[in-house]
Amino acid sequence: MLRIFKLVHLLPTVHKVILAILLSISLIIILLPSEEAQASRQTPSSQLETNTLYSVPLAFRTPEPPKEITVKPKAVTQAIESVPPEVLQPKLQKGKLFKVRSGDTLARLFKRSGLTSREVYEITQLSLAKKNLLKILPGENIEIFKDSENRFAKLSYIIDPVTTLVISKQGDNYQQRLDKKQVETRTKFATTEIKTNFWNAGVDAGLTPNQIMQLAGIFTWDVDFALDIREGDSFALIFEQKYADGDFLENGNILAAEFINQGDRYTAVRYSNGQYYSETGRSMKKAFIRSPVDFTRVSSNFNPRRLHPVTGRVRPHNGVDYVAPVGTPIKATGRGKVIASSYSKYNGNYVFIKHNDTYTTKYLHLKKRKVRKGQSIKQGQIIGTLGATGRVTGAHLHYEFIVNGVHRNPRTVKLPKADSINRKQKADFLKISKVLMAQLEHNKQLHIAGSPLSSEPVSN
Repeated sequence: MLRIFKLVHLLPTVHKVILAILLSISLIIILLPSEEAQASRQTPSSQLETNTLYSVPLAFRTPEPPKEITVKPKAVTQAIESVPPEVLQPKLQKGKLFKVRSGDTLARLFKRSGLTSREVYEITQLSLAKKNLLKILPGENIEIFKDSENRFAKLSYIIDPVTTLVISKQGDNYQQRLDKKQVETRTKFATTEIKTNFWNAGVDAGLTPNQIMQLAGIFTWDVDFALDIREGDSFALIFEQKYADGDFLENGNILAAEFINQGDRYTAVRYSNGQYYSETGRSMKKAFIRSPVDFTRVSSNFNPRRLHPVTGRVRPHNGVDYVAPVGTPIKATGRGKVIASSYSKYNGNYVFIKHNDTYTTKYLHLKKRKVRKGQSIKQGQIIGTLGATGRVTGAHLHYEFIVNGVHRNPRTVKLPKADSINRKQKADFLKISKVLMAQLEHNKQLHIAGSPLSSEPVSN
């Protein structure tokens, strides 16, 4: 009997449940008394009469084979189906979180969790596992669940803040899926007045470094952020923020912005093509950007009668000298073709770009040149790095802007007008612009009044 109990104990949980159900049914059938037995108990021997047919008690009857008890399969099936699923399936243990270390693979991770190489192999044959789990990186987390019999049950791996890969095992089969959080896009308003410089003002407004640079990039064709900014200038903007299941994910695009610089008002609205236009539909991009380098200061402005710092003679300074650390990237201010890329005693390393029959730009004293003569250049492309080559007293970039053969002040020259938005898209754009600029103005008034700022969800 002891051996039988040991054998039953070794059976899987599911078999144990089924065996218990069958034993219960059998016991119920055996213990229920038959009608004949009931009758024998109710007939006293003292009242027996002759020539009368009585039911003979079981002890005085000739034994007969017992009737076969049939349990219908349907009854067993119904009994099994009535058992809760958590009883039939091995119970999950609490998941354990594993942090990926340098040099870790999925096999090493599974080994640390006490799983087999066979389980690793079976999981890596799944398409989503091949795509995501074969390139796990240090610092990432994988949560592994086992069942009550210490076998693999489930795996959870966060691919990104929105998507989680879940692999589970039911019996001998694996299931895989991607759980995605619901992403909601909201709008947020920010504004401030500049007190010291543009960067500090952006920080005071609660903007991230990336947003500050993005805002500067939008207005870079109209505002020189190193030289034109004044105390009292201001800006306001509406931008996107993305949330996943209510949790903040990241900042999105700037949808609309306004910049007040020395009394001049500039506006920008983002259209569905990803480009920015003024509120009336004129492109923010122009043929030229104001500055070819991110500089710290200007050491010498455009001056036709400047005293040369080396020779001491009066000699026109036909450009602007921008001071910045050696190696600072130099950008082409407009699209064009390189007509010269060389070195001379006075200019050092230099690059000349012809943009069209009207405009030419020159870049002198470079440490390195990164373009060659005849090469086509895009606006903003890096053409070299700032240096101190040629006849100079210190590292800087000398930048010249030539219009129809005449040197003009790069900081004040009137740049070519930008193109307007496509005529077919203009009506749609103006509707969007009207709504966004009205929202921007409304939030500015609330800010001035000290009221709570509005924030609205927007469609993706």
